[in-house]
Amino acid sequence: MRPRFFCLFCFVFLLWMAPPRGALGAESALRLATTTSTENSGLLAYLLPFFTKETGIEVHVIATGTGAALALARRGDVDVVLVHSPPDEARFVGEGSGVQRREVMANDFVIAGPADDPAGVSKAGSAVEAFRAIAGQRAPFISRGDKSGTHVKERALWAGLGLEPSWPGYIEAGQGMGACLVLADEKGAYLLTDRGTFLAYQSKIRLGLLHQGSADLWNPYGIIATNPAKSPLVRFAQASRLIQWMTSPKGQELIHSFRVHGKVLFFPTVVSVQEEGRAP
Repeated sequence: MRPRFFCLFCFVFLLWMAPPRGALGAESALRLATTTSTENSGLLAYLLPFFTKETGIEVHVIATGTGAALALARRGDVDVVLVHSPPDEARFVGEGSGVQRREVMANDFVIAGPADDPAGVSKAGSAVEAFRAIAGQRAPFISRGDKSGTHVKERALWAGLGLEPSWPGYIEAGQGMGACLVLADEKGAYLLTDRGTFLAYQSKIRLGLLHQGSADLWNPYGIIATNPAKSPLVRFAQASRLIQWMTSPKGQELIHSFRVHGKVLFFPTVVSVQEEGRAP
């Protein structure tokens, strides 16, 4: 083979063998499984670029329910999780699937529904009383139905009443929080939602915020690294770096500085910062 043609052949072969642009970066990115609330509210889109700029570590976000996020970590498919269901988090760590759990922030749930509030939810003194009113009227209700932290909380509120919701207007959507808000709006239904996603969707829906602020709606978030002893291929060093950054004074201040419609949505729970309008 002539040298000129041989060089051309080698050049074409190397182009063919090279990975697509961005593939190496995608493979080396830290994989974070988190809840739809942190994604839909815009928190992570605001927060993670600061982390990447400081550390050089890119973060690939998989937004799903808490149950699905923990399942991904159990299989070693993600490196770190940011979720909001303390009982499930405790089981995940207790079984040895996760390590270095830190509580990082909190927000709160609210109950939204049709503005005319036919069940009288706005008059309830607690979330349990609000659910009792909804059940008493057999009012339309949209459930996440996906084992997310929001779904776990909803089920706990029904259990507190000794009820198993099963009337025709009770729908298990199996969808993320944003999709459930849109569905509830279409059907004139009630639902339990995190405050952040509600505010992010407020301009797109007609639902009213009918019950808020009771102690049984507080919603803490934990961040946990996948255990490298069970999943040796996880990026444990990078996951540890994210956990340290999120719970550092800088990370906590950035969490607190995130606003939607001028309102604080997530309250840091590790480092005390100047707080405004904190939920109970």
